[in-house]
Amino acid sequence: MTKPQPRAKQNPKQNFRQIPKRSPKQDLRRNRASLVYRLRYAARNPDKVQAYLSRLARDAKLRAAHRGHIAYYRAVMRSDAARSPEAAVGSPTRERWLKLGQMQFDYLLKHGLKPDDRLLEIGCGNLRAGWRFIDYLDPGNYYGIDISPDILLAAQHTLAEQGLQDKLPHLTLVDDLKLGFLPSGRFTVVHAHSVFSHSPIEVIDECLAHVGRVLAPGGFFDFTFDRTEGNEHHVLREDFYYRTETLTALAESHGFTARFMDDWEELPHGQSKLRVTRPES
Repeated sequence: MTKPQPRAKQNPKQNFRQIPKRSPKQDLRRNRASLVYRLRYAARNPDKVQAYLSRLARDAKLRAAHRGHIAYYRAVMRSDAARSPEAAVGSPTRERWLKLGQMQFDYLLKHGLKPDDRLLEIGCGNLRAGWRFIDYLDPGNYYGIDISPDILLAAQHTLAEQGLQDKLPHLTLVDDLKLGFLPSGRFTVVHAHSVFSHSPIEVIDECLAHVGRVLAPGGFFDFTFDRTEGNEHHVLREDFYYRTETLTALAESHGFTARFMDDWEELPHGQSKLRVTRPES
């Protein structure tokens, strides 16, 4: 595993504004699961057909062997992490892994993250953004959870290489998103990047049904998702595409107010972001 770059002091005024803007999202109505889309994609990208067929065969085998989405996706992560922990969390190169982590960190700094905040990261992966949060937050104020034991081992490796052991972060394996082992009202910030993009609606519903209990008064929960303005769909039960109003309504059904984060749309990332909060009493 390639070593992370040496740890540098985090600066709240770091180069957030220097991140190049992306062009507006296009083709938000396309259905990647449709036969027409897949045939057209194959015709345009013949070099990727074999990789897709291999993934199709692997995922069919894993679905047959593992009942339930968590067990299935844990097996997917094991397979992906064996090749590359960075790729397993969605970063095809080390450079992209570092840039995506920096982007997440800078975004929360822009939105007022402070060292005394208590942050829960759902789907912490191998600490792509997590090691920056750990470095910045006061000791003991970072709690990362993930369904994959393999990726948590990679997270421990990242933590040690960055020399952050004295920050006393928590890294915990979970089987669901009920969060029942965590204290009530603990976290001022809950963060889930590229988690719901790999989750069926029942997993998202489970998380939203329970995350409010662990949020501190005035806290917020940010999560990204793959957005569509057409039919909601999934690709191989790995990548899920939702309409904004579906997730907004789901959050509201659990007593949250949901806000679409327009400023996130300006950043070079393909997913969209919602922030949910408890209405002020």
